[in-house]
Amino acid sequence: MELLNQIALTQIEGVGNVLAKNLISYCGSASDVFKTKKSLLLKIPDIGEYTAKSIISFSDFSKAEKELKFIEQHKIKTYFYASQNYPYRLKSNNDCPILLYQLGDADINADKIISIVGTRKPTEYGKNFCENLIENIAETNATIISGMAYGIDICAHKASLKNNLPTVGVLAHGLDKLYPAEHKKFAKNIIENGGSLLTEFLSGTNPDRENFPKRNRIVAGLSDAVIVIETAIRGGSMITAELAWQYDRVLMALPGKINDEKSAGCNFLIKTNKAEMIENAVDLLHSLGWDIIKGKNTKQKELPINLSEDEMLIYNLLNEKKFIEIDEIISLSRLNSGKVALTLLDLEIKGFIKSLPGKRFQLL
Repeated sequence: MELLNQIALTQIEGVGNVLAKNLISYCGSASDVFKTKKSLLLKIPDIGEYTAKSIISFSDFSKAEKELKFIEQHKIKTYFYASQNYPYRLKSNNDCPILLYQLGDADINADKIISIVGTRKPTEYGKNFCENLIENIAETNATIISGMAYGIDICAHKASLKNNLPTVGVLAHGLDKLYPAEHKKFAKNIIENGGSLLTEFLSGTNPDRENFPKRNRIVAGLSDAVIVIETAIRGGSMITAELAWQYDRVLMALPGKINDEKSAGCNFLIKTNKAEMIENAVDLLHSLGWDIIKGKNTKQKELPINLSEDEMLIYNLLNEKKFIEIDEIISLSRLNSGKVALTLLDLEIKGFIKSLPGKRFQLL
């Protein structure tokens, strides 16, 4: 019943992802949203008269019931914003979807995830770089995210399959179809080889133009880093790059000739200091710290005697896990956020820890 209400919540007129999160925060669950009186709904931030009426009057659960049957029939996994299994990287973004649908078994909370995007009509230069990059990071077992589109997207998915890396195709439509249709065979291979298709859209949703920017924010938000391989100055890849920059992800772009239209977007990102230049896999591994982490002995070195009490506390927390998010450090240490931030900075300056994308930290 809760999943049914979660699906229905996404269908209420006037309730987008941000308002849905407000409702969940104040009401407790999707089911409770539909039980809350209008007078109480109006006390929730940004819930006005119109939206409150839409919630109170919502009664047609038939579409949600149809979707629930589709989910059960095809063994689709769902990720609700308030659940523990919701992808933590994506959750840190204010505009993340309230509900995600996944077909396949890829871990969308994997330790290492990168997104690769680019033009739909790449040159051999771009395709070769994409293939070589994925081949050269295969030992990291990173999950590769892209959008199942023509060009660099499908090149990234195919290279991932070739190198036995899990890959996730993020869709701009429901899971009852595949656009473009020519990529159905690759979608099947992705699922059969431990990958997934992922979307925020209900079955029956068509790949309309306005859905692609929404898709792009998931591509950007799910990853530790976004790699842009050939793009014009405008287009979907530049939208994804801008989102990655806003989300504070590592953003890297492949440089090209100054008069090459297909490299104009990449060159602009580098020129404006939004993206780091990437020439090979080593650049990516170094930027993410994966070359430092790789092959590291799991035993931690002995604690030095010059750590303060707070530093020792946080060091011990990090010593228990491969990495840990700052919110979890605050919760477990019971220190205030300012104290935690300052202590983490001191530990990093002293060379004991390393900061990772997504406000995570790890012992060196």
